[in-house]
Amino acid sequence: MSGQAGNGTAGAGAGAVPQITFKDCTPDICPYDKSFYMYRIDLAPNAAFLAMFSLSLLAFVAVFAFTRRGGFFTLAMVLGLISEILGYMGRVMSWQNQWSENGFLIQICCLTLAPAFFAAGVYLCIRRIVFAFGPENSRIPPKFYTRIFIPCDIVSLVLQAVGGAMAASAFHTGKSTDSGDNIMIAGLSFQVFTLLVFMVLCTDFTANTLRRRRALGSAALDQDPALVAIRGSRMFKGFLGALALSTICIFWRSVFRVAELSNGWTGDLMGRQDLFVGFEGVMITVAVWVLNIFHPSLCFGELMDRKFDGGKTGGGREQVRGAEFEILPETKPSTATSMTDAYGNSVNASDIERGA
Repeated sequence: MSGQAGNGTAGAGAGAVPQITFKDCTPDICPYDKSFYMYRIDLAPNAAFLAMFSLSLLAFVAVFAFTRRGGFFTLAMVLGLISEILGYMGRVMSWQNQWSENGFLIQICCLTLAPAFFAAGVYLCIRRIVFAFGPENSRIPPKFYTRIFIPCDIVSLVLQAVGGAMAASAFHTGKSTDSGDNIMIAGLSFQVFTLLVFMVLCTDFTANTLRRRRALGSAALDQDPALVAIRGSRMFKGFLGALALSTICIFWRSVFRVAELSNGWTGDLMGRQDLFVGFEGVMITVAVWVLNIFHPSLCFGELMDRKFDGGKTGGGREQVRGAEFEILPETKPSTATSMTDAYGNSVNASDIERGA
């Protein structure tokens, strides 16, 4: 973005007025569409989002303090919410002065990074869900969901952070932000791809569970009494819907951010405050608040406390199928060479084979 705003008030000849730099701009002499945002920031929605995310943060911390469950999930959500709060504080700062780069850089970097933390929180939940319904319904072992998707999320987060830092540094010195923007877009694109794969696997798991239940009835699901009770609870069913909705909102917002940054910080989508409010603020507000309401520690706390043996219950579809057909010791054929007839006399098996 140029370091100059407007085109000045040009007079004739020596009366021409030089262009005004951003640091000298005020609403009285510079139009808002020539500021960092290309529109007049509306304070009401930004203040509302700031309040909503602050309340959500307090709620997650309170639930953890009360239950002492889901530490990693809480950490992921708290880090994401702190990023959102800082981002909207930056936008409120910019409302006071839209030509100050500090607020602009804070909001664009923090709001870009935040959904990666929320995605990590979602990834941490799916392993427990797979255990609740039975690992045999999953195409991959439950433990692999976190082992695959959390590292991918970290890679995405690092790319976005590095790209954001490079772009902010270049912007501050008046250089091109293209290199930093491209790295940020690469991180966001990888996040979108990871979320897409995750949703495909979750959809496959759901389809397999429903198909096997239609074919086998209740035998298709783990019949542990505690798991049966959890699956039948309304809170757990509500949590499943909340997690699905949260995932879709995070995915939608990430796709929008890729499109928004694809034309740089002065692209057409960057100048659409209505789309920003709808696809950034509303989507992420819904994503976090549905998990506040249907918090995993409140919906299936017993499952979060439970220790699963990855070697016994986490082997995925092939291991469980093999166990279904294992011959139990009491049903295996006898290898003895003699048996007793109806009168209690000992009879040699080889004699029976010879017709004795």
